[in-house]
Amino acid sequence: MKNQKRELKFFTIAEYEQEQEYLRRRHNEGWRLLKVTLPGIYLFEACEAEDVIYQLDYHKEGLGSQDTYVKMFKDCGWEYMFDFFGYSYFRKSAQHMQGDEEIFCDEASRLDFIGRVFKGRMIPLLVIFFLVIIPQTILQLSFLDSDPHRGMLGLYLVLFAVYAYIFIRFGLQYRKLKRQAD
Repeated sequence: MKNQKRELKFFTIAEYEQEQEYLRRRHNEGWRLLKVTLPGIYLFEACEAEDVIYQLDYHKEGLGSQDTYVKMFKDCGWEYMFDFFGYSYFRKSAQHMQGDEEIFCDEASRLDFIGRVFKGRMIPLLVIFFLVIIPQTILQLSFLDSDPHRGMLGLYLVLFAVYAYIFIRFGLQYRKLKRQAD
């Protein structure tokens, strides 16, 4: 049996909970996460199967005071693993958990997390969407009689759909958390 394996898996910005569950399942199957690289490649190492909870936090500001940020989680029993694209990865053995413990202790802190993701990830995506994707889609529509423009239109329509999917998923997640916090 190989000691390490790589898996290709994609999660949108709003699917952090699904990513956490995916990592937990892998650890339960005997594969401990070592690192994540672009484009969605997860490197795992063989380990003894154990129920381990994985949690993600998006906290670019924490990178300025990394030691304090990591210590805060370590004091609560979370093992800091690494940072990837603004997200910090933590894990903790389920046997050391106190109930349904999470790094977000309430809905308000979870909503704050989503707000940080919005500022750090969604705003740049919105800028690209409105300044590049939409204008290029409209431009390509005006030149439909040319073969290269039809191909480019197809590309921009796919990008439009991907961005729309990300925005809708994020919006639904935000609305759900907002309702729970109210």
